[in-house]
Amino acid sequence: MKSGIKKIQDEVQAMKDQGLLTEERVITVPQSNHIDTTKMKNVINMCANNYLGLANNPRIIEAAKASYAKWGYGLSSVRFICGTQQVHKDLEKALAKFFGFEDAILYSSCFDANGGLFGSITTAEDAIISDELNHASIIDGVRLSKAKRYRYKNNNMEELENCLKQADADGCKVKVIATDGVFSMDGIIANLKGICDLAEKYDALVMVDDSHASGFVGETGRGTQEYCGVMGRVDILTSTLGKAMGGASGGFTLSKKCVIDYLRQKSRPYLFSNTLAPAMASASLEVLKLLDEDHSRLKTLQENTKFFREGCKKLGLDIIDSVHPIVPIMVYDPLKAIKVSNEMLEKGVYCVAFKYPVVPKGKDRIRVQISAAHSREDLEYALKCFGEMKQKYEF
Repeated sequence: MKSGIKKIQDEVQAMKDQGLLTEERVITVPQSNHIDTTKMKNVINMCANNYLGLANNPRIIEAAKASYAKWGYGLSSVRFICGTQQVHKDLEKALAKFFGFEDAILYSSCFDANGGLFGSITTAEDAIISDELNHASIIDGVRLSKAKRYRYKNNNMEELENCLKQADADGCKVKVIATDGVFSMDGIIANLKGICDLAEKYDALVMVDDSHASGFVGETGRGTQEYCGVMGRVDILTSTLGKAMGGASGGFTLSKKCVIDYLRQKSRPYLFSNTLAPAMASASLEVLKLLDEDHSRLKTLQENTKFFREGCKKLGLDIIDSVHPIVPIMVYDPLKAIKVSNEMLEKGVYCVAFKYPVVPKGKDRIRVQISAAHSREDLEYALKCFGEMKQKYEF
């Protein structure tokens, strides 16, 4: 065996020996609030990004089915060669209109949208100032750029301002503040009002990844910019179609038309990745129509989130305070978190342990995600089971 493979084999074995090697659970039915796995049947799914319960919505499924007859299965091309159909342009126009921007560009994922952004719009003479809790896709995207890098503590406006001052002192020409709209491990909403105020004071661009907000945060689902009252003040917004907005795949970037035009010329994931499947584009157009027509799911999601968060506090569970449907139940020990996750599944509740490197060492947790599709009975039963786990494992 070659030494490089042997090294990896030894590391995998070490994780097995420590009880830290986790395997994927296999789901045998469509995504929903109740699912079957190869080991357990009819379990309550408490960890999907299916915030609005649209992943298996019949109307969206029919839109995808209808697209095959009109647009085919795939395009076997990137966008700029022969991979652009009218449905892609229609979706970009609809996304820009829904979220209040001039234009949009589609990617195969939001990871690609972030990966293709920073290296395209910045040079070695510029600065990127990033929140310490930003998603891995922002971190990796920043690494692909040649810009100077600054980092501030989560939502700390004083540190952000110090970074902006330092970037000016270092002679940076363009400054980009990069932040998640919602920090995915913690459910904390970014202080976009404070960020936008500082950006205007120091002539910086504001970039927001709104993947865990698009379609369901804010009064009409326009995301954190709506929730924080900064519509029209965010310069660049990236997000995904793979969470609340149908849950399939695909990402997008929103901005001024000139920025989007520039990304079409410069962004490597856009230029070198296959175009979004037409069925996904067609279904996503239907999602946007549904979100405009009916806000009842938003209300249900808010009510479910409030109920579950209050239930966690009554049980004495250690959760990170927020109003977001991401509810991290802190365990602080990786082996204990894995045991809790496995026993919850045996009880009929599907949830997953989050451990290093997904979260910092010592910050191990069960990340619960509430959906509009959850019934009150679902949430009550999940809370009961978490209460039993807290007593057993003392977290």
